[in-house]
Amino acid sequence: MTTASDPQPPQAAMPPIIINNNVVTSSSASASAVAGGFVVRRRRQSLWAHFWLLMLTMGIGNVFYAVHVSRWNRDRGL
Repeated sequence: MTTASDPQPPQAAMPPIIINNNVVTSSSASASAVAGGFVVRRRRQSLWAHFWLLMLTMGIGNVFYAVHVSRWNRDRGL
């Protein structure tokens, strides 16, 4: 039980949380999103996909999967 004479510890003020959910669908906004920091990540080959393709397709699926991933990266300039 606390009495009036017991001091309370000071509370630290938390900064306000700001959430910005503006959705813009103009062509200039999408162009600036690509040029201004939106990064398309390079697609990588999956070891497990290659393993299962080797087991299930006797290696032929590996060739198609590798070509698909390489073409995806090349088309995006990565």
